[in-house]
Amino acid sequence: MIQMKEKTQSQALPHLDELYKEIILEHYRKPCGREPLDKVDYHAEGMNPLCGDEVRLSLCMKDKKIDKVHIEGHGCSISVASGSILADMLRGKTIDEAKRVSRYLKDLMHDKSNKEKIDIGDLEALEGVKKFPVRIKCALLPWTTFEEALVGHEHVEIS
Repeated sequence: MIQMKEKTQSQALPHLDELYKEIILEHYRKPCGREPLDKVDYHAEGMNPLCGDEVRLSLCMKDKKIDKVHIEGHGCSISVASGSILADMLRGKTIDEAKRVSRYLKDLMHDKSNKEKIDIGDLEALEGVKKFPVRIKCALLPWTTFEEALVGHEHVEIS
């Protein structure tokens, strides 16, 4: 009986992995946040010279909330998908709320516990990236660029 239960659980895991891979691929194929902004309140460019990922991020604020996010660049599917998820998730959030989401993802990638109750939406699909330490920086580049934009840094390079 125990063997059968273990087999069922192991069969479910590949299904979840496939679902998460599909979410990442969907964000890569049709990324959010590609519309240009009329007004830019925060801007930064990020780069990872080791893998070639590049991100340009701009934010437009309205009523103390992130009204629009523009993110573009090029890189691997993880980096592009992470940027798309960022653009989708941060719209409508205050700066503090957006920072909490960013901190949550960083904690998730580094296996740190984070007890904050937030809706992580498609961020959950990036959780599998932590199994591949060399890809963590790909997932974090858009978020690091976002944080650097908030403090006024125009260019950020991670390696």
